[in-house]
Amino acid sequence: MRKSVKIVEVGPRDGLQSEPEVLSTAVKVAFIDRLAGSGLQRIEVASFVNPRKVPQMADAEQVLAALPLRPGVDYIGLVLNRKGFDRAKAAGCLEIGMALGVTDTFNQRNQGATTTESIAQWLDIAAAARSAGIRAQITLSVAFGCPFEGEVSVERVVDVARRVAQGHPTEIALADTIGVAVPPQVTRAVGELGSALPGVALRCHFHNTRNTGLANALAAVQSGVSTLDASCGGIGGCPFAPAATGNIPTEDLIYLLERSGYETGVSLEQLIETSLWLQGELGRPVPSMLSKAGPFPHRA
Repeated sequence: MRKSVKIVEVGPRDGLQSEPEVLSTAVKVAFIDRLAGSGLQRIEVASFVNPRKVPQMADAEQVLAALPLRPGVDYIGLVLNRKGFDRAKAAGCLEIGMALGVTDTFNQRNQGATTTESIAQWLDIAAAARSAGIRAQITLSVAFGCPFEGEVSVERVVDVARRVAQGHPTEIALADTIGVAVPPQVTRAVGELGSALPGVALRCHFHNTRNTGLANALAAVQSGVSTLDASCGGIGGCPFAPAATGNIPTEDLIYLLERSGYETGVSLEQLIETSLWLQGELGRPVPSMLSKAGPFPHRA
């Protein structure tokens, strides 16, 4: 049997939030619906953050309200603090993801709080989410390197992970926010986190800033991670991290995984069609390779 790898599609949120264009609500909903139609079952659709800082996400409530219900498809909202969680809850979000930086400098720049302060907010949000029947997971940003503090030790990441695990997240994600990781680093981090928190589901989120994102993704699944983030077309980055361009493209990741013997349940052809459609909406090419080269073998 081929092993299954699940994909969390982050293009509508992490992708679009760093693009200069502000797409209309209708276009965002069409984008998300296309992604769901390709077989993607978990889609990060919006972030409930300050619209002055991230204007691309100002219509989070409207997007969520306009999305058609699809059996088996979960829509995820990103939050950074309790105010964002309360907005997501009021909008009817059934799964939220919180992100916090494992270094104080990054977290202060991104969220206006120290890492410890954000952990306290997470524990409050996680408890509120459980009471409301909302699934809550958390992403540890800059887990492989920080644009302000440089190298990040695995020990630091494990310490933060232990503390956030007290909130009983449905999963913990390690994020290479600025795209500096290499495969041995990923293997070690996944191994040590798995040993420190047995039974806690792990996810990984890679950026392709230095062209190592796909290699890191393969290292993660070979180390036992069964869920990966990716962005259709490879759009996006982080507006609070200098030069953090390029999520790994979903279609490129699907090609790599399926040719390596993994099942994803996602139609590569439909994803490529969506990337080409997205190029038209953005008015420029997207970074992915499969949108240019196509699959192999070519299918009629």
